Amino acid sequence: MNPIKAVALVLIVAGILGLAYGGFTYTKETHDVKIGPLEMSIKDKERVNIPVWAGVGAIVAGGLLLVLGGKK
Repeated sequence: MNPIKAVALVLIVAGILGLAYGGFTYTKETHDVKIGPLEMSIKDKERVNIPVWAGVGAIVAGGLLLVLGGKK
């Protein structure tokens, strides 16, 4: 498999996952207060939304690379 087809498949899979899940979450830990030996930390859950147009665009770009990428 050549690298262009591999990139095309990754784009298609990423686009499908972006449309299916709509985003992803991660946990960000911050150290807010440090008083002597005591340290307080806060864990915040952040959500990153993936727009529908980005998922569709990744699928279309991957499809175009898959179809047109191998021709010379």
